[in-house]
This record gives sequence, structure tokens and C-alpha cells, in this order.
Amino acid sequence: MYYVIMKDHDIRRNLATEQYLMNAKNFDEPLLLFYYEKPCVIVGRNQNTLEELNQKYVEDHNIVVTRRLSGGGAVYQDLGNLCFSFVVDADSEDFGDFKSFTQPIVDVLHQMGATSAEVSGRNDILVDGKKFSGNAMYTRNGKTFSHGTLMLDVDMDVVPQVLNVPEDKIKSKGIKSVRSRVTNLRPYLAPEFQNIGIEEFRDQLLKGLFNVTDIDSIKDKEYHVTAADQVEIDKLYDDYYNNWDWVYGKSPAFTVKKRQHFDMGTVDARLTIANGRIEAIHFYGDFFGSKDATEVADKLQGTIYDREHINKALANVDTNGYFTGIDKTALVELIAQ
Repeated sequence: MYYVIMKDHDIRRNLATEQYLMNAKNFDEPLLLFYYEKPCVIVGRNQNTLEELNQKYVEDHNIVVTRRLSGGGAVYQDLGNLCFSFVVDADSEDFGDFKSFTQPIVDVLHQMGATSAEVSGRNDILVDGKKFSGNAMYTRNGKTFSHGTLMLDVDMDVVPQVLNVPEDKIKSKGIKSVRSRVTNLRPYLAPEFQNIGIEEFRDQLLKGLFNVTDIDSIKDKEYHVTAADQVEIDKLYDDYYNNWDWVYGKSPAFTVKKRQHFDMGTVDARLTIANGRIEAIHFYGDFFGSKDATEVADKLQGTIYDREHINKALANVDTNGYFTGIDKTALVELIAQ
């Protein structure tokens, strides 16, 4: 088995690296990847991005959002989470057999004191009955990768805020995440590992998986990304993981209802979103206006469905003529939140 220690802490570049190494390199043994990143949300391939996250919280806290190639649910990660990925020949493992990849990780965690860690259900790893690892799988051109998370010390206060969509009655055909009881792994480790950092945690796993006591003894198994590799990785970063069309535009069509009472009346906005853009919007309510609100709806048709682009679309529109006494900023917030 070979391994790669990714140096970048941007989930988009790390997923691009994973994709490149899987598709472009032919290793004669399985490949193991380790990476961790700054605060981010990763949605599954078949999910509706906007349906899975609190967009306003994401924007206010500069949290990176991207979409992965594999299925499964949305996940929040920060520098307290370690990701691992195994890349193998597709015919060496059955697709969907997560245990063949996760059990070796669990065995090492037992050695580190987390003796109640266990593979559970389809693709989770639990400790004391609580989830600290979710896993997903993808196969193409004779190769398969199975990647997963290991929550060592994730900021648990952020998780319910970033993965909590406001109650806007969103309806779509996207595959929705199933929320589970989650926990960090640190409290379950042996005393000597209670203060372990994420890099040392990674190295302990690496040594356990290779069954060695010194990482220097396996340095010949480490693959280093080359300058030529990086050029191709950067292309994947641009084409996929940092590309709005891939992250948001690939979301299934959905409808959403936004309703708010203002001092000058109630506005009830009904939207249809397709490919991440406003396909149609209708305004209802007991608000007043000297002009027909359908003119505002026409201005918004085709607009990217986020606060920035809605603001731009209405920048030169005097919305008071359509929604008398209702502040434009509040109106945009209602539509975009």
C-alpha cells in the first residue's frame, strides 16, 4: 500500500487531488490518502446543495461549500476532522462494502483506546452508539475510492447551525441527509492520546495501518504530488470543486416558499429553482404597491439563487413602488435566506 499526506487544507483541492490520483495514476498497490481542511460543507453527488445547508450562516462565516463525486449526505468539516480515502482496483472490492475499508481504521482506534468503536449500518462508524465517521464510495474506469471522516475534535456548536436549513418548506427530489447523533472521538481515546493533535492522530493511524512503530520506516511508500500532477489537479479544481455550476447548478430542481409579515403587510414568495437559478417566482400577500409585483418577478427570472445575485438583479429597481413601506434589503433577505 502507498500513501499520500496532502499538504493543502482546502477541501476543494483535496477532492481534486483524490480524483486525479484515482483516474490518472496506476499504482500497483492500494493507495491511502489523508487530509484535513478549514471549515467547509461537502454535499453528496445527488443532493440539493441549498436544501442541505443554512446559506446565510455559510456566507456570514466564510465556510467553503463544494460537492463531491460520491453519494451520501452532507457533512461539515473543520481542522478538528481527519479525512481518509482508500483507492483500489474496482474488482478487488464489492461496491458498497464499506466495512472492508473502515474495519482496519476501527482496529487501529481500538489500539488507541476507543474500544467501543464499531462499524455500524451501511457506512458509519460509531463509538458508544454515536456517529463520528461517515463514509462514501465512488467508482469509475476500473477504480474505486472509499473516503470517510474521523471527527476527532470538530466544533460541535457549528454543526447544527450550518447543516440546518431554515424552515422554508423546501420540496425537491434531492437525496436528503439523515441526521444522526454525532460525537467527537477524543474523549474515548486512551489517556496518552487525550491531547493529541490532528497531525499526530493521522500519524498514529498511518503507523497502525502499516503495522510499524516509526513512519520513517515506510517513507518509501509515500507518494509526493509532482508539479505536473498539480497542473492537472488545478484543472479539476476549476472544472469541479470551485465551479458554481458543479456545486450549486447540479442541484435537482426544487420549490420553496418564503413568507414574512412586515408592518406594511405580508409577503409570500413562491419560487421554483432549477440548476441553481430562479426559474419562476410569484409574489402573494396583503402588501400594497402602485405597480404590479410581477415586474419584479420578471427581473429575477434566471438569476442565480443567492443573496449577491438577487441584490444585483434588483439594484436599479425601486421596490417601494411594488412593496410599499417594505425595505429592499428586507425583501432581498426574505427571498434569499
